[in-house]
Amino acid sequence: MMKGDERRVGGVKGRDGRRDGRDGMSAKAGHHQRWTRKHLLGLQELSADEIRFVLDTADSFKEVSTRSVKKVPALRGRVMVNLFFEDSTRTRTSFALAAQRLSADIIDFSQKTSSVNKGETLIDTARNIEAMGIDIIVVRHPAGGAAELLSRHVKCSVVNAGDGAHEHPTQGLLDLYTMRERFGKIEGLKVAIVGDIVNSRVARSNLWGLKKLGAEVILVGPPTLLPRAFEQLGARVVYDFDEVVGEVDVLNMLRVQFERIGTSQFPSVREFTRLFGLTGDRFKRCKKDVFVMHPGPMNRGIEISSEIADGAQSGILKQVTNGLAVRMAGLYLVSQASD
Repeated sequence: MMKGDERRVGGVKGRDGRRDGRDGMSAKAGHHQRWTRKHLLGLQELSADEIRFVLDTADSFKEVSTRSVKKVPALRGRVMVNLFFEDSTRTRTSFALAAQRLSADIIDFSQKTSSVNKGETLIDTARNIEAMGIDIIVVRHPAGGAAELLSRHVKCSVVNAGDGAHEHPTQGLLDLYTMRERFGKIEGLKVAIVGDIVNSRVARSNLWGLKKLGAEVILVGPPTLLPRAFEQLGARVVYDFDEVVGEVDVLNMLRVQFERIGTSQFPSVREFTRLFGLTGDRFKRCKKDVFVMHPGPMNRGIEISSEIADGAQSGILKQVTNGLAVRMAGLYLVSQASD
């Protein structure tokens, strides 16, 4: 973005009918700071200021979804490909919709009908797609480090939509955005991330982002799904959910990733819910204004009871809404850095 955010985000009139000079971008997104990263690969590599910059830019884009014409021409003429090697509903749809709102063209890649099934490598697949004139590759892959590897072999921008158990930066950013929206700040919050930590890229992105913005992070789960090594990343590791449930401001309940868990890691569903599920009884012992989150998809009745997931203190649908603004911001920023 240009100094003071002078770069315009499309010539769309505001709701009062006048052009506001920034066309949907708020003044605070400027900060006299320029975004320089061509790729968005993880929160571990971002500074606190860069994370805030993305969140402030997302603030500017959130208003677009309230307009009668839900589009700005910020990425008109650009082409984005959704390169997904794992199943996804929310993230894939959210990126596609974010690109549409920015007036980009979108290509959806399906592994099931691609040449990957004939033995083509990830890099060859990406290079061939890029050769068709792609500007941004949004990639989800079961191998940790896949997005970073790709970024070293293509000329276009790469946005990580989840790589193995490594990172899921836009989910981390939308979680931070939702917490900041709810509490007005991140600094000083006490956040518990609960459940299947070892297999969770969401937990890692949240941990990096929350620590950088001054929150205290408590990781909660069974020892088989939560190695002590996470303490070296600055988190407090707890194996008794009831020990901390009454002291935290935010509960981020993770999905149990049955597809990644070995039988030796997981005694039984009933046992997990009894010890680590957000049940009605456990919820009564929480702070009165505790904020409940879940990255989805939910296993209702396992990680979280339906009443709580759908209740007044749940931010789960807000996370989905905010994900759109955050992904618009991410796509916009990496494309500006590529210019």
